[in-house]
Amino acid sequence: MSTISTTKHTHIFYFDWFNSNIAGRIRWGIMHASVPERDIRGIILLLNGRTEFMEKYHKTAARLSKLGYHVLSMDWRGQGLSVRELTNRHKGYVKDFNHYVKDLQLFYHRFVEPHFVEPLQLPVTIMAHSMGGHIALRYLIKESMDISLPASIEKAVLISPMLDIRTSPFPRKLAGPIADLAVKTGLGKAYIPGEQDYFRENFQFKNNPLTHDRMNFQIEHMEIKKNPDLALGGVTWGWLKAAFDSISLVTLEKELSSVEIPVWIASADQDKVVCNTTQKKVCRKLSCGTLISIPGALHEILFETSDVQKKLWEALPL
Repeated sequence: MSTISTTKHTHIFYFDWFNSNIAGRIRWGIMHASVPERDIRGIILLLNGRTEFMEKYHKTAARLSKLGYHVLSMDWRGQGLSVRELTNRHKGYVKDFNHYVKDLQLFYHRFVEPHFVEPLQLPVTIMAHSMGGHIALRYLIKESMDISLPASIEKAVLISPMLDIRTSPFPRKLAGPIADLAVKTGLGKAYIPGEQDYFRENFQFKNNPLTHDRMNFQIEHMEIKKNPDLALGGVTWGWLKAAFDSISLVTLEKELSSVEIPVWIASADQDKVVCNTTQKKVCRKLSCGTLISIPGALHEILFETSDVQKKLWEALPL
């Protein structure tokens, strides 16, 4: 790991890279707490969703910084400025969701814990959105079952976690087998029907499934305009199969009951992207799970209108 700047300017992400065990560079970043040292409350490991990147979460990180947290984050492989595994960098692809989990494990044990957690003796809260929530839960399960969850991880907050995917109007029970067949027939790196490269004109605020807030809807696209390398298009059959395979693992009762730390699931009651019913089922299987339903929220609660966001922040255990 190269040296991250120790000069603590207010509300600035400092970026760096590390090499994954699977191959390729993963980008990570830190935003320091903007409070006196005596008032620092802990570390937030902020994990974003599919297509996203750290720049999009600058306001969220700044808010956490003001609350007294050091915020650490990363770009998942295949998005942001981390390694892209296909020649066409717009294609959303991963062979196995366990690759995401291994990247997170490496990041935490080799960089986060020894360089930031142990020297500061601060508790860690995982705060993760959508696909990030899925990966975070896989990580907690793997650590709990394989070795032991690091004592520094105190709790997890999963916001609109991708514990199952809405496939309407296509039947969900057929989507998995079709994705499996597509990969077996050599289409793993091809877009699923209707998906394509990122084009800004394809994203309109009207009737979007993510947020009711026009300005927050623009954030991701404004950052991509500043740096086109951040752009990511639709999903491939390979990503979809990997997602369905991982969903079948992350929703098993034996695995979920192994996670003993408190896990809060914040559910967007108008979510059209992921399945709220599965979130409820998963919460019941957790040893210490709490479900929070946010009224009036679409999928991206952290980018919703101020009144909806207020409901979320007031409910979060921070």
